[in-house]
Amino acid sequence: MVDAGGDLAGSFRFADREIRGATERKNFAREVFALAKSGLAKINNQRIIVRVNAQRKHASRFAQRSGYRSREEMEAAECFALAPFAQKSGDSRGRKYSESPHAYRTEFQRDRARIIHSRAFRRLEYKTQVFLNGTGDHLRTRLTHSIEVASISRTIARALSLNEDLAEAIALAHDLGHSPFGHSGEEMLAECMRDHGGFDHNRQSLRVVELLENAYPDFPGLNLTFEVREGLRKHQAFYDPPTPAEEKYRSPSLEAQIANLADEITYYSHDLDDAVDFEILSAAQLEQNAVWQRSHRAVLGRYPDAREPELHKLIIRDIIDVQVQDVVATSAQSIARAAVQSADEVRKQEAPLIRYSDDLFEANRELRRFLYQNVYYHPRVAEVNQRACEMLRKVFESYIADPSQLGETAAKRMEVEGLHRTVCDYIAGMTDRYLLEEHARLAEFAPKIQ
Repeated sequence: MVDAGGDLAGSFRFADREIRGATERKNFAREVFALAKSGLAKINNQRIIVRVNAQRKHASRFAQRSGYRSREEMEAAECFALAPFAQKSGDSRGRKYSESPHAYRTEFQRDRARIIHSRAFRRLEYKTQVFLNGTGDHLRTRLTHSIEVASISRTIARALSLNEDLAEAIALAHDLGHSPFGHSGEEMLAECMRDHGGFDHNRQSLRVVELLENAYPDFPGLNLTFEVREGLRKHQAFYDPPTPAEEKYRSPSLEAQIANLADEITYYSHDLDDAVDFEILSAAQLEQNAVWQRSHRAVLGRYPDAREPELHKLIIRDIIDVQVQDVVATSAQSIARAAVQSADEVRKQEAPLIRYSDDLFEANRELRRFLYQNVYYHPRVAEVNQRACEMLRKVFESYIADPSQLGETAAKRMEVEGLHRTVCDYIAGMTDRYLLEEHARLAEFAPKIQ
């Protein structure tokens, strides 16, 4: 991607687009949606309000009430405001366990609240993203990462006239099943479970929301809608329909696809940001990467006097902006070409419609390789995480040897799930801090695990 002089070889097409280019992309996206949405690309908010108010006036069930918007009115507003291919909350396929609808929250708003109020979500504050939790006050954790993914998801969904609430709920829940100690911890837990069904944090996120959270007396888990749970099934070639009689399909909703890509955008950019803050990437190394180099030049073009530490923050912001604008414009084109007119038509597509341009896709592949080579496997990251993961393995083995340490709740689940899966669930739910404390406790009473 870089020639001997340090310039981009050929330079990818999005590289030199500045403010004028951004405006052109936005205008083009509007034109594309004018086709995809049959002339409804520009939403007249006043018209929406008038139509919804008219519905309120003429519907007798609303006649005696005033002062707030009902769930029905919010669902009606979605039908007017969102694209035809958006997943409307009023069209949700529902929940596994039947519940009465809420008076003034849509189904996806309700899901979002359940996720935010869950214990699994709060524990993300003390789980490693890349750098071991507690090693720096400003480094990302799983919690801040999830919030950032949700923010980018909402931006893309809003630009494409899709359901922001659904995209945000999926984004907030996507890492609920992640183990302690980041991806190194996930690999270690997968190794411990190699002969017992394995471990994958995406599948574990589903277990958390469907089984392990225990906040409601009438059902296990959070009883989230089908559409949110669909969005957590990231790496399945086919998606299971809610009833066996329905046809299987290849793609999830556009909102789920957005959350998936927003996750990538977030860790590409913010892992770079944290690595610079942690001082494991030099300026010379960064200039070897095309994505960084492009944004570096663009920022200096706008702010020639910018210097560290502000400079690299401006570069990270530009990287995110380039990625998001590219995804919005490219996805608008792919949606229009597919001519989908409903969320279910989206699900029948052979490939995702939310995507990068070919140039950015290749640039991001190179960025991913760069991060693995220079950040994730850097000794200051890998060696610390490896020591922590050895503690995870020893705690796992200690629980297998003496399951009574897990307590009564886990003992009951063991009868159904088996010993290894129950131990896996227990450890996957731990924060970094709790696992370190548990290792110290077990070492005190059983020196053999040291």
